[in-house]
Amino acid sequence: SVPCSAILSSYLLGERLNLLGKLGCMLSLVGSTVMVIHAPEDEEVTTLDEMTSKLKEPGFLAYAAILLALCFLLIFCLAPRYGQSNILVYLTICSVIGAFSVSSVKGLGIAIKGFFAGRPVLQHPLTWILVITLVASITTQINYLNKSLDIFNTSLVFPIYYVLFTTIVITTSIILFKEWVAMTVIDIIGTVCGFLTIILGVFLLHAFKDLHVSLENLPQVLQNEQQVPVTRDDKNILIEVDNSSIAPEDKPKVFMLYT
Repeated sequence: SVPCSAILSSYLLGERLNLLGKLGCMLSLVGSTVMVIHAPEDEEVTTLDEMTSKLKEPGFLAYAAILLALCFLLIFCLAPRYGQSNILVYLTICSVIGAFSVSSVKGLGIAIKGFFAGRPVLQHPLTWILVITLVASITTQINYLNKSLDIFNTSLVFPIYYVLFTTIVITTSIILFKEWVAMTVIDIIGTVCGFLTIILGVFLLHAFKDLHVSLENLPQVLQNEQQVPVTRDDKNILIEVDNSSIAPEDKPKVFMLYT
């Protein structure tokens, strides 16, 4: 999503994508690849009853309550005041709600498999709870994402949203499915490094987006760095001339008068 949104916005919306922005897109791809290589395997959850037991665990219930409280605080208190000026408000709402949409998609995937296997998933109450949660969460995400896109730059919205959303999803996966329990130290380090690489790529993509840097003018930009001229006052000039044994002919002579 990060490279595609940046590239398409540069061609379709006329937004500038310089050399550092392209490097940021490449780093985002590299970081995503590293995360996929070292990502934990899904814990085997095959029935809706197992999914229900996962959702009823105290750790996930506390985590979901914190996310809901944060979401209501952002929607009703912070969004009306700071949503038009701070890009993080709307995108944080989308990311927090994304935790519920991802969990609902996971549960509905299990329900669809059970439906084709001949199980009575339509009679299970969790199926309809997940459908309602998914519709509500996706509607809220689309609403606030469109608000953010109407106000802020497209190439700035999607990368920040990607980082926030990925962070929330990883945290939800750890708490709900406990996917990191069986991971080795190498996989944990690889996943964290991949995620940090994505953040670095997003930083390069947007911290220097106003600089006109390309492969053609890069040597010229590096060579034409203007040095600030050193301004010396009359005192320094007098001391320099007084200390020199022979004053150059082309330098103006300075006479010091003592009274």
